Amino acid sequence: MTTDERPTTLDHQQTTNDQRPSTTDHPYTLWGGRFRKAPDPGFWALNASIDVDRRLALHDIEGTRAWVRALGRAGVLIEEEVQRLLAGLEQVAREFREGVFAFHPSDEDIHTAIERRLREIVGPLAGKVHTGRSRNDQVVTAFRLWMRDALTHLDARVQDLQAALLARAEADLDVVVPGYTHLQQAQPMLLAHWWLAHFWALQRDRERMADLYPRVNRLPLGAAALAGTTVPVDREALARDLGFDQVIPNSWDAVADRDFAAEFLFVAALLGVHLSRLAEGVILFTSREFGFLELDDAFASGSSLMPQKKNPDAFELARGQAGTLIGLLTGLLATLKGLPSAYDKDLQEDKAPVFRAYDLLDALLPVLAAALRTAKVHPERARALLRDDVFATELADYLVARGVPFREAHVVVGQVWQKAEAMGVPASRLPLEVYKALHPAFEEDVYRVFDPMYALARREVEGGTGPKAVRRQLALARATLDRNKPNPPKEA
Repeated sequence: MTTDERPTTLDHQQTTNDQRPSTTDHPYTLWGGRFRKAPDPGFWALNASIDVDRRLALHDIEGTRAWVRALGRAGVLIEEEVQRLLAGLEQVAREFREGVFAFHPSDEDIHTAIERRLREIVGPLAGKVHTGRSRNDQVVTAFRLWMRDALTHLDARVQDLQAALLARAEADLDVVVPGYTHLQQAQPMLLAHWWLAHFWALQRDRERMADLYPRVNRLPLGAAALAGTTVPVDREALARDLGFDQVIPNSWDAVADRDFAAEFLFVAALLGVHLSRLAEGVILFTSREFGFLELDDAFASGSSLMPQKKNPDAFELARGQAGTLIGLLTGLLATLKGLPSAYDKDLQEDKAPVFRAYDLLDALLPVLAAALRTAKVHPERARALLRDDVFATELADYLVARGVPFREAHVVVGQVWQKAEAMGVPASRLPLEVYKALHPAFEEDVYRVFDPMYALARREVEGGTGPKAVRRQLALARATLDRNKPNPPKEA
């Protein structure tokens, strides 16, 4: 199936309370033969999942096409029946692609809706399409097909944000900023080094998505309800037809397993945490107290009361949505933790949190990438923020280079800061005699440690914030991005 065949919108006709089937009308279902009464309208609304799973339409049709072909190979359908069913399914798919598929009030879920429409097109022959298949294996097959596309699409989104971070690092290579621990100035660093830190966190997220893909790409179709189909289909051929890497070896596990959904939500939640950490930094650095980063007006908002405000709402939403993503993960894990059998209706709750997580990230990632590309850095302001505090470690290392044990140097430099505070001057302005009084190893060249470029040049170790080290890191990041460039994103 091509990218153009994927559903790209969720705004299909919605089922309202007024559209529920009445207790006197039997809706078209896949299971109604045993029942003498139509479903209670309230129960029907509770039980139906059409508003959630309709986005699986083209993936469900893709799985059904493959099943029809498998039934043909198994001799269950003759070739003329196979071709009629495939043509009917193609018409249904076309209606979804063109946005003209008409939902009925009786459509319990997307699978029912598709089979109901297929029956309208090809007649009673549509009843053969479900031979040897259960909604249990049908649903999870469509879900896995959807998730394959979702992972590919999100990978491309994350890669684009990485590219934005890399472009920022290249543009801001010479900008020196204070590095913070405990939200207090700690050591000087290059702003490029900070941007790249977030690049590597996102790279791990992409690696987790790539690692998840093979576990998603396994075929459940043919497991039927739980014990395996009675139709002699070639499941290996079915797997190849749908592009799955392998057949799930246990039919019970095939319909019960939602590990892949939980893993997806974990990947999404951790990605959300990484985006939140990036966002928190941007929020701080764009405040007037820091002020060395400025967002473009297109990615900020104002106050209804205070005319002067320029708020970093895009990044605050990223920070807030991390909590939503974590909640979606914990919610699904709670749903899964006590299920007793191969399929229980609880599993209907698997798709809503996954779709919600996907939608949040799909909307958020391109906005953050665009906001970073258009942001403006003020190097002079960043340099002006540097306090002498960030050079304390340099001062200790100065003594160590002159043979003073580090623990002793640590104490001496602490005393330097006590003296500077007592005298009301920065440490860089203390007279040399004060330094010498605290330790004889101090010489006239002690003041060079307060030069940020001197401090940075001493950190050329691999992975350090020295200019040469950061350039090497940039080259590695560029090579990593080029090596792991995804295919063009698909809509899931």
